[in-house]
Amino acid sequence: MLPAFRIRTTKLTLFSVFIALALSVLLYSRWQAHHTHSGDISNLDLLREAYVAVLVNYVEKPEPKILVRKMVDGMLATLDPHSAYLPPESYSEMEVQISGAFGGVGIELGTREGKLTVIAPIDDTPAFRAGIQANDHIWKIDGTSTNGMSITAAVKRMRGEKGKSVVLTIVRSGNNKPLVFKLVRDIIKLNSVKAKFLSSGYGYIRISQFQEQTGSEFRKALKGLHAKSGVTLKGLILDLRYNPGGLVSSCVEVANCFIGDDINMTEIVSTRGRSQESNHMYNATLGPKEPRYPLVVLINEGTASASEIVAGALQDHKRAIVIGTRSFGKGSVQSLFPLKNAAALKLTTALYYTPSGRSIQAKGIVPDIEVDNVRQVALSVRSNRQEIKEKDLDNRLDPSGQREEQPEAAPEQDVDKGLQKDFQLRRAVELLQSLSLLKQRLLIEVK
Repeated sequence: MLPAFRIRTTKLTLFSVFIALALSVLLYSRWQAHHTHSGDISNLDLLREAYVAVLVNYVEKPEPKILVRKMVDGMLATLDPHSAYLPPESYSEMEVQISGAFGGVGIELGTREGKLTVIAPIDDTPAFRAGIQANDHIWKIDGTSTNGMSITAAVKRMRGEKGKSVVLTIVRSGNNKPLVFKLVRDIIKLNSVKAKFLSSGYGYIRISQFQEQTGSEFRKALKGLHAKSGVTLKGLILDLRYNPGGLVSSCVEVANCFIGDDINMTEIVSTRGRSQESNHMYNATLGPKEPRYPLVVLINEGTASASEIVAGALQDHKRAIVIGTRSFGKGSVQSLFPLKNAAALKLTTALYYTPSGRSIQAKGIVPDIEVDNVRQVALSVRSNRQEIKEKDLDNRLDPSGQREEQPEAAPEQDVDKGLQKDFQLRRAVELLQSLSLLKQRLLIEVK
């Protein structure tokens, strides 16, 4: 694990520069004394000499704080794409994304024609209850014009302590005058789990990101599907497409719902790194699990990190069939090392391995059934063409040779409309239905 050290310069004097760097070298040497080599000190001497040369001789007077920041950025950039220095603002935003909750008004923001625009108000939030609408242009925040204001700056102004108010001045299409909304901030929760039925008995759960509450949200979603179905689910689709990952602990909670009914097969994922602290194995808890109904996991090129852990674990345990396209392949663990002034280092410290010992890094999860998300024109054309068969003819004979009365048209089955646009999802449902039918046939034959 690389140490985190920072150089602080309060006066642009050569003396203060040498003092700060000398202290950094001294503290670093003492902290890592048990495995520090003489070469490390000489490398730090090079860093010190380069820093002083730039500070004293560069044609324009450099800002020491920015100079040191760029030195750290450059060092981390040589390691891998996921190691980075997080300034206070970025670190704070990452913590918000992980926690899934923050103090604010509940607006998804974007820009349209250079104007700060409401993408959508989040359900059951101050903005939603006040009547903020999609496509509203936020003209002012607490009287300050948003002209030229970035989304990050706008978010910072609207977030705040629960119970504190913020005034938004809105320009809405069709209104001659701006609308003024005084909103009282509340705790906004970002739900990472959505559940529904695609057709009778077949459930669907999408996880957009693994946050602190994802595990409990997932169990709640499963409970809701069971309650609505009235009986055991015929099958479930777990959609992890475009899920960038998140907390390992949360993805382990999700996999734990399906793994752990066999004492000899409990591993979900393991991590391996240079330090002993980086080596860890995550196991499922023993006890009752979800019934062994057919389970399909949807993945694509946007499925990464923690979502790949879930797909890999369920695939290795033969608990689910994975379909879609090969996942992203981010099989590395990032640890956060808080620094002074509310900043942090995000550093890659280990690699993930599935229960069978497969490395995810740069390889990804290969689906059991590869399905590209393309619309098959031939199928859509065929579905719009009316096909006539013997049973559709007037005065037809039934199988016994007698004339058959025309039955009333059967009502259309309650099928999710999204299936018509999502080819991968449609294939997943077809697979579930086939597996469910096969299971029923096998049970009948066994009896």
